[in-house]
Amino acid sequence: MIKAGIIGSTGYAGAELVRLLTGHKEVEIVWYGSRSYIDQKYASIYRNMFELVDAKCLDDNMEELSKKADVIFTATPQGLCASLVNDSILSDTKIIDLSADFRIKDVNIYEQWYGIEHKSPQYIEEAVYGLCEINREQIKKARLLANPGCYPTCSILSIYPMAKEGWIDTKTLIIDAKSGTSGAGRGAKVANLYCEVNENIKAYGVASHRHTPEIEEQLSYAAGEPVLLNFTPHLIPMNRGILVTAYADLKKDVTEEEIRDIYKKYYDKEYFVRVLEQGDCPETRWVEGSNYVDVNVKLDKRTNRLIMMGAMDNLVKGAAGQAVQNMNLMFGFEEQEGIRQAPMFP
Repeated sequence: MIKAGIIGSTGYAGAELVRLLTGHKEVEIVWYGSRSYIDQKYASIYRNMFELVDAKCLDDNMEELSKKADVIFTATPQGLCASLVNDSILSDTKIIDLSADFRIKDVNIYEQWYGIEHKSPQYIEEAVYGLCEINREQIKKARLLANPGCYPTCSILSIYPMAKEGWIDTKTLIIDAKSGTSGAGRGAKVANLYCEVNENIKAYGVASHRHTPEIEEQLSYAAGEPVLLNFTPHLIPMNRGILVTAYADLKKDVTEEEIRDIYKKYYDKEYFVRVLEQGDCPETRWVEGSNYVDVNVKLDKRTNRLIMMGAMDNLVKGAAGQAVQNMNLMFGFEEQEGIRQAPMFP
């Protein structure tokens, strides 16, 4: 049994961490951190935790927490984890950061896209990018882990086999993505009010969304060459879910069956990535509440373009579930422990 602390436990991703970890047989949560609700009972904020969690919310004192916890999850806005982490803390505990502070290896690119100064760039090189299906062995040895973003997780896993094999022209890569409103966080914003979101769909962050360099960087590693792409996210009126549809020109004459064989080669042994039957398109309703990613492809012979598709829950595989999956690898637990839940429907 290990002890875990969560800084940012009252945001949507933090609350999802609490939900998953309360069902994990190897973990005890010892710290429910929240600047907004210090000294309030956690179950008074999230009443789904009534009689399940009896603790009160604490602050974000990472120094104190590092003495009490074997692992700290930081489900916080960009910049906080980088401003708190130091050598003393990392010598006492492991950190899984759900923000973008350590995902991008070039500090200048991070500061350009996120618009803030990085407070601890000395740890960027050490931090491991926690996409389990790709970096499993490095994750096992990590003490500082950068949990991937939601859009990047779905985008990368949908495209990775083709980028790795060099079958697509990455210069032609376009990613169209859609997300439920929980991806914007729990903070009160006019743009996220019911009347603003309901019965509406809109693109946002067009040609400027900050997940773009993260996707480009990881696909560049896969392709072995710089990747420059168009990424356009859309907000849709539902709570959870991400759907990615990506397009790219093929570099060779192949059949859809050959392409599917490549996806099966990469993902047949991956518990949480499901390559759907031929002709089936991923749907968010079939992954909701789970750590699964459903992927599939469609070859458009008329245009010689490949359509790569993926669907997942942005709060689970896109945040908290992936963080727990990473924790399991870092501590030598069974990788699926605590996150085997079947998708919820309806």
